[in-house]
Amino acid sequence: MHRFGYTLREFREARRYSLRGLAEKAFMSHSKLQKWEGGDRAPKDRAEVELIDSLLHAGGVLVDQWERIRLDASARGHVSVSSPHVSDASIGLATAASQQAASDHEGIFVPARLRDGSVVFVALDRRAMLRGGVGIGAAATFGVGTPAAAASDVVPGLTRPPRSAAAYSGNPVEHLRLTRRLLIDSDNLLGPSKAITAVREHIEVIKELRKEATGADRQSLIELQTQYGEFASWLYQDLGDFESAQFWLDRAFQWSHTVGDGDLTSYVMARKAQLAGEMRDLVDVVDLAEAAQRMARPRSRLAAVARTYEAYGHALRGEDTDSERAIDDVRNSLDRVSSDTTPWGVWLNEQYVDVHRAQGLEVLGKHAEAAEIFTAAIKSLPAGYHRDRGVYLARAAVAHAGAGSPEEAAAVGLQALTVAADTGSGRIVRELARLDKSLVPWQRQPEVADFRANFDAVIAHEA
Repeated sequence: MHRFGYTLREFREARRYSLRGLAEKAFMSHSKLQKWEGGDRAPKDRAEVELIDSLLHAGGVLVDQWERIRLDASARGHVSVSSPHVSDASIGLATAASQQAASDHEGIFVPARLRDGSVVFVALDRRAMLRGGVGIGAAATFGVGTPAAAASDVVPGLTRPPRSAAAYSGNPVEHLRLTRRLLIDSDNLLGPSKAITAVREHIEVIKELRKEATGADRQSLIELQTQYGEFASWLYQDLGDFESAQFWLDRAFQWSHTVGDGDLTSYVMARKAQLAGEMRDLVDVVDLAEAAQRMARPRSRLAAVARTYEAYGHALRGEDTDSERAIDDVRNSLDRVSSDTTPWGVWLNEQYVDVHRAQGLEVLGKHAEAAEIFTAAIKSLPAGYHRDRGVYLARAAVAHAGAGSPEEAAAVGLQALTVAADTGSGRIVRELARLDKSLVPWQRQPEVADFRANFDAVIAHEA
């Protein structure tokens, strides 16, 4: 409740409303809004929250936080495979459900539609999922075919034999580095669910190897452990499990200090800013990005990466001038930072910056311009970036809907839905839930009805 109130006040002040002015605009009492902002009383009426969110151009952030309050305050309903129904969707993708899963093998996240039409991520029992087969990319999320998954199913409590560096041909660090590279490629082709079990297992392998290692090998292993921790955070972020993503980023940040590599620590801090932006955390995103820039070497590539995430944070706060200035700064630095020898942030290029600019433009309500930039980014994506293509498609579809082009939005949304089904990406599902809601005014149009029916058919429903 206090976080909702703080975010409400931040949006109100960013949009230059007084408390009384906003209350009058929303046709509600000044005292009610004051209690919301103070965290003394939670809103009861969803329609009022949606109205305030709309007036403040909050992009669903306030609705999202209100959904979390509601889920915390009431018993969570059971989810089952029921007959598809088409109804309004919100972007209230609740992360509190992560507490329901006892472990990676016992529970898993899937998108589900509640009775009120909102779409949330819920943790379902693994065996029930196997019986029901529900959810986008659900089968992939179980790590089917991986030795660990098979062993834990057949022999509960099975322990692994101790690891020995001598078992590897050559240096085990090189083996683990190559494995990480292959997992990164697999993530973009197949989605995060195929990689997460292997990443978690390799972190444990590295810990075991560190017990025997000394000197440079030990240092290399803790550095690699940090890299795997950051990668685990990314996978959970793409799955839509933000609590786990934050947990692993915190671990990676802690481990990076043990490494003593300033660039690695700066990179993890920048990723914290990126995750805050993904969560639409109006409070932390700019502060984290600025902290990452202070930690980075001056005029380095990592400073530019953090500045990119700062730009999106300013857009979330409605600070369009600051957002454009930050993007321009990064663009002007691209030639200079291209020669930076750090291995972090090597993907920073003009296309990456344009995509983040498009994200900011969409949040600021400049939908047509955002859609045009996303479309160009999709065309220039290299082969193999399947999941990233799906994310761009979904965001382009949302922008098309905002620009008043429902047929194009629905067509592009269907393409994104295909990628979501292939990869199980929660980021794509999140955007498609926003699209589903934004297309409600045109729901009788055939193309729109087709997209909404297909989207509704591939997610679980509340019983």
